[in-house]
Amino acid sequence: MPQTVVLIVLLLILGASSGYAQENVIPVPGRPTIEAYRMPVGMDIRLDGLLDEEVWAMAVPITEFRQQEPVEGGQPSERTEIRIVYDDDALYIGAMLYDSDPDGILAYQLQRDAGLGTDDRFMWIISTFDDNRTGYFFETNPVGLLGDGLIEGGGGFNKRWNGLWNIRTAIRSDGWSAEIRIPFSTLNFDPALTAWGINFQRTIRRHNEEILWNGWRRVEGLFRPIHTGLLTGLEGISQGRGIELKPFINASTNRGPAAGAAKGNEAKAGIDITYSLTPSLRGALTINTDFAEVEVDSRQVNLTRFPLRFPEQREFFLEGSGVFSFNWADPFFSRRIGLVDGQEVPIDFGGRLGGQVGDYELGVYQVRTGETTLDNGDGTVRPWGAEDFTVARVKRRLFRQSHVGMIYTRRASDGLMGNELLPDRHTVGADFNFFTSQFLGRQLNAQVEGFMVHHTDPVNGGDLTGSERRSRGIRWSLPNDLIRVHSSHREFGEEWNPAVGFVERRGFRRHQPTLTIAPRPSNWSLVRQTEHQIFFEYLTDLDDRLLTRNLNIKPLQLNFESGDRFSIEFGQNFERLDRAFTVYNRDDEVIRIQPGDYDSDNWSANISTAGRRMLSGSVNFERSEFWGGDRDRLDVSGTIRPRVGISVSANYQRNEVSLPQGEFDTNLVRLSWAWNFNPWVALTGNVQYDDLSEVVGVYARLRWIIQPGNDVFLVWSNNWLYEDDPLNDRRFTRLTSGGALKVNYTFRF
Repeated sequence: MPQTVVLIVLLLILGASSGYAQENVIPVPGRPTIEAYRMPVGMDIRLDGLLDEEVWAMAVPITEFRQQEPVEGGQPSERTEIRIVYDDDALYIGAMLYDSDPDGILAYQLQRDAGLGTDDRFMWIISTFDDNRTGYFFETNPVGLLGDGLIEGGGGFNKRWNGLWNIRTAIRSDGWSAEIRIPFSTLNFDPALTAWGINFQRTIRRHNEEILWNGWRRVEGLFRPIHTGLLTGLEGISQGRGIELKPFINASTNRGPAAGAAKGNEAKAGIDITYSLTPSLRGALTINTDFAEVEVDSRQVNLTRFPLRFPEQREFFLEGSGVFSFNWADPFFSRRIGLVDGQEVPIDFGGRLGGQVGDYELGVYQVRTGETTLDNGDGTVRPWGAEDFTVARVKRRLFRQSHVGMIYTRRASDGLMGNELLPDRHTVGADFNFFTSQFLGRQLNAQVEGFMVHHTDPVNGGDLTGSERRSRGIRWSLPNDLIRVHSSHREFGEEWNPAVGFVERRGFRRHQPTLTIAPRPSNWSLVRQTEHQIFFEYLTDLDDRLLTRNLNIKPLQLNFESGDRFSIEFGQNFERLDRAFTVYNRDDEVIRIQPGDYDSDNWSANISTAGRRMLSGSVNFERSEFWGGDRDRLDVSGTIRPRVGISVSANYQRNEVSLPQGEFDTNLVRLSWAWNFNPWVALTGNVQYDDLSEVVGVYARLRWIIQPGNDVFLVWSNNWLYEDDPLNDRRFTRLTSGGALKVNYTFRF
């Protein structure tokens, strides 16, 4: 395997170097161009979605789009025209999306950043540095939803970023149209550049038809900035002074025996300050930070011996977070800052720096959390001292799509070891990512990634040199449409535990190859593509003693032209358990899995229906041997959308487990709803219950976007314990109840 990896690295470097040389000697052949038209003084655009202002007729449209699906390179079934104009303050995009059957236009979603797998949609990316790696993502649907995100390189994107921009749409007798305004102050860019990368994609949902301006081949796509066209004609633009002030006020109340230190009424004010040190590098300061508007985590039932990972949802840590991505080692996990065991720790202040400096992409956090007390879950509390967190990340561009990078974290804690100061804990790492879209001179994607990270352990006297606190890995992949193959090797030391990172497992070596073949049968009129996959995992301890072996085979997955899917999967597993762990603990019944060797077989089947239907859902059933016994798992979900902006979803998960030590069942229910009066006012919420914790949780949030950047949030939550009662069979006991009102306003200069 090492020889294979070396060979692939060399081939990638040669291919990437060749592409880099071509890009700097002659223009990329066939790269389409759209010219932005500067709006004459005295003209204006009133956002109403109608494209009836005189200036739109002055801009030259682009009309040359091609299908990616269902026919690669095929002629679209409907016409699309895009125009771009700009003034001193903003970029305007006018889109006319013709449709010969306007009654067939689908538009269910109104909530900001809702998934648009249900709707007709218009998406675009803007790569302001035209660096083939980074950019901004935007999307909308026929009723004016706002969706956005950050392109993070390598084809991924972070949709949790929310930029300040505006849009209006109109459904017409000949299709639908959109008028979009993106202030230049929302974007990082180099004002010396007069051309940006840009690309557009349209979805006609009733046909599951995907149409792109450029990058329409299936191995390309919208989310790879190297396949953008050029936006030219931008002159004399700026971000202004680059100052943004976002003050907020928040009033909250918390009640109940489990509210801990948060019990009582509180009113607070704070501010976020952002300043563009250069047009491409921004600094931010947050003071007295509050996250009252953040949605509650989705509850999960964990029957494994490993911790669950929940996604970051706080805006301060989402802005520019893409630069901190670091392969698969997680030396930095932002939920380690300001959250302990799911409980919020106050953030006194935080600083953030992010953006581009020449060939470098930078990201820095400096955060100070305050002293507090934490609930132990048994009616007692414990003190928690103040902490300082430092995180720094730098990535240096190589060739056309590759980079090398480094990361550093520091955690300094007060009063966490009695009255003594806990010494600073440091983590240092490096990584690389070689990627090319022209592997061996063909239009094929290929990638090689690698990393190495060390951290200190001052409590046990460990410095940065010990292998027991090291992680490292390498992965190569060929991520293409018809054949996708990758193989990875990772190694994590016995004491791997970075102070600001996430650790699922330590003390192992892991080899994991996967092969997927996805042909497109021409003789099945109902099936667009089939998938067939072999997944193998071989995991040992650091003495090469087998711990885990998984072989999963997916003999068939059918992706129908309608958007429905069906798959079936089989697997064989071996686990060597060195330490006992508790798999079930409820009502004084404790079931522990004892050390030993365990073999198991499993199979599963999944059916999911297309989200474009008013009623959609999925069913997944898995039967497996489980730690010397058996487990049946059922996951059922469904969504109904009775009208535009209204949806109700239900999710149910059941595990039936039979073990030599005993039998138990688990049930998890989640009901969520969204009532969007328009794209600016949304009432959302959920009810969750699982019979392991026996906690019923209710969460509701009203968000009113007065205008982008100016928001009002009204949040209410309640948690009850559904427990046995000596006098009654069952009763509800309130654990916590709370509410919050938060108002923020954005000033830009």
